[in-house]
Amino acid sequence: MLSINIICIGKIKEKSFKDSIEEYSKRLSKYCKLNILELPDEKIPDKINTNISNEIKTKECDNIINHIKKDSFVICLDLNGKEFTSEQFSKNIENISMQSSQITFVIGGSLGLTEKILNLSNQKICFSKMTFPHQLIRIFLLEQIFRAFKISNGETYHR
Repeated sequence: MLSINIICIGKIKEKSFKDSIEEYSKRLSKYCKLNILELPDEKIPDKINTNISNEIKTKECDNIINHIKKDSFVICLDLNGKEFTSEQFSKNIENISMQSSQITFVIGGSLGLTEKILNLSNQKICFSKMTFPHQLIRIFLLEQIFRAFKISNGETYHR
């Protein structure tokens, strides 16, 4: 069974978001082994400059890199990544699963990801050019992974 890892920065605080994540995690258990790893976010000071921003991103991303399993196909969520339709995303996961038994999705902190982790990734994807809270992107990702499995298996899913 395919393992899907989601490594993300920050904890989910809102109950409604936690409930949605729990619901999609339960639905996905039929299709894959899902592991969500929440890593701590660094405190962002009120007055921030480029150096401080880079230090924070580096700490967060180095922590992410330390938790990526060897031999995993790594997909970073990045504003400059490729955009997919749901059908294309489904095919993409199918294709990746033929070459790797595990996929790791990376969701950075509020300051984003470093070039180091982006260069280590096998693929970069973008959900939208709009900015969304990281907690919400986690739900979007889980929903699209679930939808991808439904599409791959020829199962109906609301449109």
